[in-house]
Amino acid sequence: MAIKYPQGQQPLRPAQEQPQQALGSSAAKRGMTLEHELNLSNQYYLSVDRAVIHKKPTPIQLVKVDYPRRSAAVVREAYFRRPSTTDYNGIYQGHYIDFDAKETRNKSSFPLKNFHAHQIEHLRHCLKQGGICFAIIRFTNLGQNYLYPASKLIQAWDQQDTGGRKSILLTTIQTDGFPIALGLQPRLDYLAAVDQLLETIKHKGVDYE
Repeated sequence: MAIKYPQGQQPLRPAQEQPQQALGSSAAKRGMTLEHELNLSNQYYLSVDRAVIHKKPTPIQLVKVDYPRRSAAVVREAYFRRPSTTDYNGIYQGHYIDFDAKETRNKSSFPLKNFHAHQIEHLRHCLKQGGICFAIIRFTNLGQNYLYPASKLIQAWDQQDTGGRKSILLTTIQTDGFPIALGLQPRLDYLAAVDQLLETIKHKGVDYE
């Protein structure tokens, strides 16, 4: 099935199609992707009434559908109606939460090309409305996961236009971000990192909004 993006955009490879990298004892070694781990974590958060956060559905326009038999339909061609924004949103302790999840096999930096301009603008708008926005970044070959504040991501993105780096150093992410621990229930306890982000925001002079 061919799925086409608007404005001639080339899609990133879906997480389930990306080659799995060894993460030691982490979930990827057992065939779990970052997206799957986040979905499991969100299901757990919902089951214990901790937060309501879901993966956003992507509207798809069907173009060609075949009906080999009356009880079945096969989609032959479709396209996304509009560029996607970020992967997840919801509410946590009265805060609107909005974030995207990205993976990289790089060991020393995170390439900014993993984001699209419209995703950055979406995060920018959400921040202006008081949302808690961030990226969850996985360094696949290192087995490390971080919550990185959207304000820092946007700052790095904007600096590209004035000769800045095209990537964010791992050391910078470790300094300005918050590590996310792997566990069982939930698999990725990223809300613990959100709690740290919220606590940091309360301290005047620290710009995470």
